[in-house]
Amino acid sequence: MERRLLHTPEGVRDIYNMECARKRVLQENLQDLLKKYGYHAIETPTFEFFDIFSKEIGTTPSKDLYKFFDREGNTLVLRPDMTPSIARCVAKYYGDEEFPVRLCYMGNTFINNDSYQGRLKETTQLGAELVGDDSVAADAEVLALVVDSLKTAGLSEFQIGVGHMDFFRGLVQAANLEERLEQELIALISNKNFFGVEELVDSLQLSGSLKELFSMLGNLCMTDGMMNRAKELSAGFPVILKALERLESLMQALSCYGVEKYVTVELGMVSSYYYYTGIIFSGYTFGSGEPIVKGGRYNNLMDYFGKHAPSIGFAVVIDQLLAALARQKIDIPAENNQTLIVYRREKQQEAIARAVSLREQNLGAALVCWADGKTEEDYRSYAERMHTQALMFIE
Repeated sequence: MERRLLHTPEGVRDIYNMECARKRVLQENLQDLLKKYGYHAIETPTFEFFDIFSKEIGTTPSKDLYKFFDREGNTLVLRPDMTPSIARCVAKYYGDEEFPVRLCYMGNTFINNDSYQGRLKETTQLGAELVGDDSVAADAEVLALVVDSLKTAGLSEFQIGVGHMDFFRGLVQAANLEERLEQELIALISNKNFFGVEELVDSLQLSGSLKELFSMLGNLCMTDGMMNRAKELSAGFPVILKALERLESLMQALSCYGVEKYVTVELGMVSSYYYYTGIIFSGYTFGSGEPIVKGGRYNNLMDYFGKHAPSIGFAVVIDQLLAALARQKIDIPAENNQTLIVYRREKQQEAIARAVSLREQNLGAALVCWADGKTEEDYRSYAERMHTQALMFIE
């Protein structure tokens, strides 16, 4: 029984020692960057009413939520996603604000994934939401901030794929697909099974232009020539054409920030979050099979909470980012200005005075009274295990 108590449930893990220290440093660096862009910190509860993440709002499926009840019988859930919680807060506290609101956050999210997926069920997310601005400039600001965040973390090689929800929705609308086929198509695209997409499209009675547009779902990096061809083909499909023009304008705006080399247009991008309405994006780097950052535009989500405010945001998945940094052997300098002071019992007053002096200099100091039978080597080994920078003996 005692050994069983030492283990964590499946899908969660302990983070300690230098890994925890590096995680804290990474989070602090990213939070400092968000402040430089004018984003204000906000904290939301770890659990919310079930309705905040309902099917109508378009967030995580009910089967993947951790649900429980309060004393009054209300259904509560551990938050699987930060964005709906931020939307609720904005509607409550900034309901009358006519100008953009910039908020940033950091917190843990909880998704009850199937065990065979091998994913963590609890992850730390750090992100930002720009509420009340529907412009291409807002899209560009958020994507520039995403690039800046990954560079601040220490990455130099990464890519942000950006798509537009209306490209896919426009195709579905033009092809008059029933919901079953739409869901099958989403599953194929999500699994990067573009041969399956081609087979499905070939089974439909579609025009040549529409078939060619469907084929572009498999292009992971649209060139200028490909974009021009896509616009030609979508001349008769206004929803698709408007999405392409928005992406073109976005890439032009990103050039003002000098970050366009990190961003590629990926028309086949879809999301399991149905509240996304415009551009969506995911960021990848070496050493991580999962996205290290994801986000998009959600112009209708705020309406569920009583405030119309077109918005865009992103979330950095800290755990995935840390894993990628470790696999790429990119160090996060974590200062550990700690001194272990080992003292004889009769020297307690002197030891405490030394510790107080160090702490007044913003340095760390831990006190240990010398135990009978222990040697200097025992304490040197202990200091090393605790990753202590300096060791002081007072005898």
